[in-house]
Amino acid sequence: MNFYELIMKRRSVRNFNDQPIPVELVEKLLDAANNAPSGGNIQPLSIILVQESENKEKLAEIVGNQPWVKNAPLSMVFCLDYNCVKRWAVMSGTEFKGDQAFSHFLISYADVICAAQSVVLLAESLGLGSVYVGTIQSCMDQARQLLDIPEYVLPIMVLSLGYPKSIPHTIPKLKREVIVHHEQYQVRSDEEILQAFDQKYGDFSIKAEEYLEKAFIETIEADKQGADGWTEWAVSAMTKLEIRNNAEFLFKLRYPNDVMVKMNKHLIESFKNAGFDFFLEQNS
Repeated sequence: MNFYELIMKRRSVRNFNDQPIPVELVEKLLDAANNAPSGGNIQPLSIILVQESENKEKLAEIVGNQPWVKNAPLSMVFCLDYNCVKRWAVMSGTEFKGDQAFSHFLISYADVICAAQSVVLLAESLGLGSVYVGTIQSCMDQARQLLDIPEYVLPIMVLSLGYPKSIPHTIPKLKREVIVHHEQYQVRSDEEILQAFDQKYGDFSIKAEEYLEKAFIETIEADKQGADGWTEWAVSAMTKLEIRNNAEFLFKLRYPNDVMVKMNKHLIESFKNAGFDFFLEQNS
């Protein structure tokens, strides 16, 4: 299999065997993260390895009782780390104010994700599966307490890894020509947009459980791993909210608009609790 084929067959894996990942493979994964692109090569990155059963259970609980975090042999918590950079700058007779500069944060966030995706692709080539768990961003304070994370460090992403017990079927994606623009941005017509997303998600009127397996597979996987009730909850919510199409499913149920907007205040507070403040009034 060539590299293109490997990328195209990659799927998020949530069902893992009990087989541990050999230390030498973990070290290779960490080398891949460490060698990822970084803006200015500053490398504002730390990775916390979570492998002990008790810690995996606690981590799984705070990120929404996601059983794959508990069951995976390894979870990597990718952190945006300004603690080391700021201390190094002071010891060198200067300052680093990335915690106050949103531009620095955006570059550093990209650095963290580049490192994580390097791990994902290498893991795939080594026969491992992985799944991103982004809900740690909604519980940063709890994660920082659990993992003893110091000031100026933010847990950005959990990546759970292991040898796959099962791999999901093809997950729907937009067609390539929908996301590609040549030379300048090309505004799609309403008809083109509707057609693009209809082609991606397909018929909404199929049986609810079949739809969830395609559009919200976490519910199916969670129930398979003993977290009973996810599928039942989703089907019940679809009925209660009178979900009629794919967009309503996404923005009324899976990522409810009101919940996502209200989360702004919580995220800002979590940032400030970690020493980050992009909202300071700047002197003119």
